[in-house]
Amino acid sequence: MSEKSERYDQGMATRRSVLGGSYVDAATKKPSAYDEPFQTLITEAAWGHVWSRDTITKRERSMMTLALLAGLGNFEELALHTRATANTGATPDDIMEAMLHVAIYAGVPRANHGIKVVKQVLAEMETEKA
Repeated sequence: MSEKSERYDQGMATRRSVLGGSYVDAATKKPSAYDEPFQTLITEAAWGHVWSRDTITKRERSMMTLALLAGLGNFEELALHTRATANTGATPDDIMEAMLHVAIYAGVPRANHGIKVVKQVLAEMETEKA
């Protein structure tokens, strides 16, 4: 593994605060020479440059991320980021607002499937809390 930048360290701290340490540990466990550049890229760029900015809250950033993921049909990532709302402060009502925007700006089928994914994840999170 190559030496990591300050931006990487900042990104990793933000990534852990949003997604949770267990998830990040599993995602970054023993990266191979093949996938290490990708892990470094997303940690520095997505988490170090974008998610670490303080111009908007993590809640607001989370809502935008959910809308973009659903709108683009990235439903596996939508599930991951729905789980992350436990750490970002976005509520189920906030998530629904994001999905309503998806319906208008990206299409009803994307929002419909997004809502299905979100409902399933929120139900799982409730069960895990109990």
